[in-house]
Amino acid sequence: MADSLNTESNIVVGCGISGAVIANLIATKFNEKVIIIEKKSHIAGSCFDYRDNNGICIHKYGSHIFHTNSEIVWDYLSQFTKFNNYKHKVIAIVDGIETNIPFNFNSLYQVFPKNIALKLQNKLIENYGQDSKIPILELKKEKDKDLNFLADFIYKKIFLEYTKKQWGIPPEKIDSTVTARVPIYICKDNRYFHDKYQGIPINGYTELIKKMISHPNITVKLNTDYKNVKLKYKRLFYTGSIDEFFDYKYGKLPYRSLRFEFEEYNYAYYQKSAVVNYTTSEDFTRIHEYKYYLNDKSDKTVIVKEYSENFEEGKNERYYPIVNEENLSLYNKYLEEAKHIKNLWFFGRLGDYKYYDIDKAIIRAINLIKTIQ
Repeated sequence: MADSLNTESNIVVGCGISGAVIANLIATKFNEKVIIIEKKSHIAGSCFDYRDNNGICIHKYGSHIFHTNSEIVWDYLSQFTKFNNYKHKVIAIVDGIETNIPFNFNSLYQVFPKNIALKLQNKLIENYGQDSKIPILELKKEKDKDLNFLADFIYKKIFLEYTKKQWGIPPEKIDSTVTARVPIYICKDNRYFHDKYQGIPINGYTELIKKMISHPNITVKLNTDYKNVKLKYKRLFYTGSIDEFFDYKYGKLPYRSLRFEFEEYNYAYYQKSAVVNYTTSEDFTRIHEYKYYLNDKSDKTVIVKEYSENFEEGKNERYYPIVNEENLSLYNKYLEEAKHIKNLWFFGRLGDYKYYDIDKAIIRAINLIKTIQ
């Protein structure tokens, strides 16, 4: 039998970063009551982390690295946490050679002889300018034979097989907003992100979100499926999948999911970086080693092998919307349906059917509250 909650509160479905920000802003800026409905047994959604028996902070659902150029987002989060100075660097294994990802000038010298690397470096600067970046699919259009050779190498050795493993389809069938996230850097900066503000919350993401929702106006109900709860609400903010909300009346939106295999080892470190991508070899896409993020000290280490797979309801979780023209057309049908329901807002990665970095999810929530206000 469904639970019954007699309330005129604001209802937020989902206690990930998007839902937590909305709840915090309503509680503080509007001084109104908020009930957060969360299906999982914990807060923080896919950002959930915890300390294991070895004292290592584990990201349960894969690595989450905070980075932003937005001072608004940085100042907002700084109310609830301090950040360390972690700068994310990723290594890829290419034909047995460790090289930096995204591909940059250092990568050139790691995989090519010095004279060839220097020639390619000079041509990249000449054509695109120092400290710029270019998506691999753009570089593939180059007429210059040397740059075309480089593009072909990077595409086949680093981008193609990894992308096929991650998405299950060729890169050309993936929306450009996704492929543009994998650029080539025209510089020697090995940082994966070049944003002004970067780091990991010093007490973890779960503690950050816990502080965000620790307010007298906010109530959290865990282990609760919104479908099983009858609610009267002032406003409803839904971060779950929009097609599920409407009982899939127009069909199901496709997603990619992830599977994580945890392994523990009796030595200090397993690999040279927090994340190592396996671009052509192995069935998994990458290995995470969490000790690096908060510089945890332990004689043991924990790694996670990440496998990409299609989302299947009841088997795994939705992670990445598969954005293309057909799927966006289906999403827009649901969005049009939502316009007929008063005081209902969809947002977040699943509600907007859009991949968000953490800072972009926060900006989306902040702007949504401004619109309502």
